[in-house]
Amino acid sequence: INCSGGSIRVAPSPHAMLRKVVLAGLAATAVDAFTAPSGFFGNRQAPAAKINSVKPVSARTQRVNGAASLRAAEATKSKLPASVKPGVVTGQALVDLLNYAKENNFAIPGVNIVGTNSINACMEAAAKYGGPIMVTFSKGGGQFIAGKSLPNKNDEASIAGSIAGALHVRAVAKQYGIPVVLHTDHCQKAWLPWIDGLMAANEDYFKTHGEPLFSSHMLDLSEEPLEENVAICKKYLERMAKCNVLLEMELGVTGGEEDGVDNSGVDSSRLYTQPEEVWYTYQELSKVQNGHFTIAASFGNVHGVYAPGNVDLKPVILHNTQKYISEKLGGKDKKPVNFVFHGGSGSSLEDIRYAIEAGVIKMNIDTDTQWAFWDGVRGYEAKYHDYLQGQIGNPEGATKPNKKYYDPRMMLRAGEESMAKRLMQAAQDLNCVNVV
Repeated sequence: INCSGGSIRVAPSPHAMLRKVVLAGLAATAVDAFTAPSGFFGNRQAPAAKINSVKPVSARTQRVNGAASLRAAEATKSKLPASVKPGVVTGQALVDLLNYAKENNFAIPGVNIVGTNSINACMEAAAKYGGPIMVTFSKGGGQFIAGKSLPNKNDEASIAGSIAGALHVRAVAKQYGIPVVLHTDHCQKAWLPWIDGLMAANEDYFKTHGEPLFSSHMLDLSEEPLEENVAICKKYLERMAKCNVLLEMELGVTGGEEDGVDNSGVDSSRLYTQPEEVWYTYQELSKVQNGHFTIAASFGNVHGVYAPGNVDLKPVILHNTQKYISEKLGGKDKKPVNFVFHGGSGSSLEDIRYAIEAGVIKMNIDTDTQWAFWDGVRGYEAKYHDYLQGQIGNPEGATKPNKKYYDPRMMLRAGEESMAKRLMQAAQDLNCVNVV
């Protein structure tokens, strides 16, 4: 606060000033390397169908009510919690951020990365759209960061690479002026040693810094019987709670294939979770002291992008489940569960917005951002093709050097810019623009 001439002026917060500087710098370097197609998530899917005994809302009512409530939320948007600051967000600050997202009807993009280029593209996009980002490491992505030539006995390379990537994020995240969630993706039962290694790193980091290295971890035990799935998740949540790590778990199965997890042949009935399953899970995990969790309840989700009509999403399942659990808890909290949306690439805007209305606070995006990165590299090669055929000689002359064109940073930067632009459109679809 600056008092001068009898008046009082309130200076902008350091957070706001930092983001303003970052945005100005990023805008100066932005290149229109990629033009996103209209309707980022593709064609609309079929309207939601009846699930269980709860009568679903009609597709038209979904659209009307959803649009109205989103406009109302925009008009009454609450203030970002004071605990949420630029940099990596963990513990209570992460819980506050997720609750803030649910209260204000937006979802955080959760993006799979494979190196510092895709990590930086995520944070560049978040700084531009003015919202949080979830940087997500897969087991395969961690191994790639460590180096594919390394043996991966006992998941040692996957553990080392994931830790290295997390430390990179922690070193630079504050420079972007936005909240970043450090997360890991699908971990099936056979891959639990990977999470064990990361939890050891969290516990060591917690001893020194008072917070974990990662913000959250996802266990995907959806192929196991429900009771076993929940029991293992509960056991891990008890360990995570001691160092303020949040758990994401999956119910039902996400179809398709992604990064070594292949559910392309799964029975379609397993793609749809029932409210009773979520309620059982909610009850069991809520018994863990200081335990915080999100649930990826399947509602027809499939990894990858498919032709229109091949994926039948039913986000009404999430609405019915919230209603079911709310009634079990007395009805005061209308959306007691924090849901996450897997297989977001290729989904219709209508389904995404309706899912957010049901308490989805994060949506996974991988296939679309992979394509966007490649499309940026492809566009760069096409533009400078004649300068990339040899070290010497190009259309400007037979003795002209081409070093500045084949410098790897040039094509990688084109990929970053394209991926960042794609994520900015995703953030728009998720209502995650100008929320910090």
